Parts: sequence; C-alpha cells; structure tokens
Amino acid sequence: MINEINIKSHARMEACIQTFQSNVNNIRTGRASPTLLNSIYIEYFGSKTSLRQVSNIVVEDAHTLKINVFDSSITSLIRKAIINSNLDLNPVVHGKDILIPIPSLTEERRTKLVKIIRNDAENSRICIRNIRRDSNDKVKRLLKDKIISEDEERNSQVKIQTMTDHYIKKIESIVLKKEKELMKF
Repeated sequence: MINEINIKSHARMEACIQTFQSNVNNIRTGRASPTLLNSIYIEYFGSKTSLRQVSNIVVEDAHTLKINVFDSSITSLIRKAIINSNLDLNPVVHGKDILIPIPSLTEERRTKLVKIIRNDAENSRICIRNIRRDSNDKVKRLLKDKIISEDEERNSQVKIQTMTDHYIKKIESIVLKKEKELMKF
C-alpha cells in the first residue's frame, strides 16, 4: 500500500518536472531552435493541429528558423498564429516557406524572462509540495485505519520528504542552467 503511494507520488512529481522543463525550453535564448514553436497550433480542417504536423521546421542559421509548409494554402494561417503567439517573433513569407528571424535579446527582455522562469519554478515547487501533502494524508489515513504502524508511517513520510527534496533540487538546477543561458551575452 505504501509502495503504491510512493510510486504514484514519484510519477506525479516527475510529470511536474517534465511540464516545467518543457515550459522552460519554450523560452528562447536568442538562438534559433525548432522547439520554440512547439506551443503553436493552427485551425486545419476544423481541428486544432500542431504546427509540426503541417510543416517541417528547420534551423536555417543560428538566428533564423525556416518553416517548410506542406500545404501552401495555410501559410497565412501559420504566419498569423506565430504573430499571435506572444513569442515576439515576426515571420516573413518567402514563397512557400516562412522565415522567422530570431532577434537578439535585450537586457530588459532577459531579466523579464528570468522573472517568468522563477515564477514558473515556484509554481512547480508548489505542485510538488501539494503532491507531498496528498501522499502524507494518504499515509496518515492508513495509520488511522490501523492498516500500518506508526513506524511505517514515519518511514514513509521520510521517504516522501526525501523524494520532494530531490525534485525541488531538480527544479533549482533547471532554473540555474536556464538563467546562465539567458544572461550569457
């Protein structure tokens, strides 16, 4: 029973870290990366479709992305979706392709991005602490129902706390790595 709680907690905390990591990866650092456009979806044949499903995204050079659109009739839709995505990108239609120059980051924009990352990190920490609280509540319920002993409860809570500390350290390392990447000129 306790093992089940630990396994579920581990999986939920890992999902929290994965979500945080993908959010951090979407924040650009002035270099062109196809993952920058992962969050962009367009309306295609009546359904929301990922940009990756209707095009091929390649790095033209260090500061330019090139989108090879499979169906040229949706080029304007893709351009509008990129402009409306709050990524501060200005796509240029070049025949059937779309070129996206990645502007270099200003000092002000860098500090704003660091604040966004720190805020997202705090939300991820809160998520992990909530998982810890839920797991501890389940263990306490097991103790109350006399399914486990007090020693097992204490050991389980120590395990859950150790797991929590591990994942919070993971968040910190992701934040530090991204901050260094952003503040590098």
